[in-house]
Amino acid sequence: MNLTLGNKIVLVGNGAVGSSYAYALLNQGLCDELIIIDVNEEKAKGDVMDLNHGIAYAPTAMTIRYGSYKDCKDAALVVICAGAAQKPGETRLDLVNKNVKIFKSIVESIMDSGFNGIFLVAANPVDILSYATWKFSGLPKERVIGSGTILDSARFRYLLGKEFDTAAVSVHGYIIGEHGDSQFPVWSFANIAGTPVAERLTEERKEEIAVQVRDAAYEIINAKGATYYGIAMGLVRITKAILRNENVVLPVGALLEGEYGHSDVFVGIPSLITRNGVKNIVELSLTEDEKRKFARSVQTLIDIQNSAL
Repeated sequence: MNLTLGNKIVLVGNGAVGSSYAYALLNQGLCDELIIIDVNEEKAKGDVMDLNHGIAYAPTAMTIRYGSYKDCKDAALVVICAGAAQKPGETRLDLVNKNVKIFKSIVESIMDSGFNGIFLVAANPVDILSYATWKFSGLPKERVIGSGTILDSARFRYLLGKEFDTAAVSVHGYIIGEHGDSQFPVWSFANIAGTPVAERLTEERKEEIAVQVRDAAYEIINAKGATYYGIAMGLVRITKAILRNENVVLPVGALLEGEYGHSDVFVGIPSLITRNGVKNIVELSLTEDEKRKFARSVQTLIDIQNSAL
């Protein structure tokens, strides 16, 4: 059966991340139809009403409504933001057992509808849950995409932009690996307009920036309970890349099948995104130190994956 085209989106999970994604989607006018599914029907219906009241000022007309898993049948994209939230002091990986069970039920319900589109996964731990979605759905690997390190890389670019008084959009750099504590910046590729930045920073300053990126979520969670605006913008960026067939490279969660010497794990890595999903993974020429860090990050995920799935 051919991939479902069009731009109908179903959002599963209307918490802080999901509702922020819906709002960002409305602001950018990327789809004609948005269906929201959530166990908290009353809250979701309230958000649907609230979002609809903004359509008059949106870039394009949209249909936004509350729905059910049956609505996934002809969806081009299903975005999953459902699951237990990360609590203060809790790592993303602490969530794994709770959320794998939730995801099994969600993904099976979606597939039972006849869904034949692309999954975009944002709930944590996102790498493990992307792998679970791929396994539970039976879809080709290119059609399951995790948010990966899209947010971590944006944080990295923002901090480097501040460091060098340059707009974040002109800063190029990736955080790769787990969306979590074993992630790391690829300093060997970080640049502004092609000019490397690593040599302009001390080792101490580079470590400070890496820690700021890694621990940003904990800081935000302690301050306001959850992170959602940044990841919502990252999800909309991935959505745009898919629906508009952009052939753009983004640091998303993709399945490794021998790339970088690793297999059978979803991990945040620069990947080429098209209307069919992940076209291919970009293999960066990592330094020996970066290869070691990447291997450690991958092993962290595999250990948890093996115990949870």
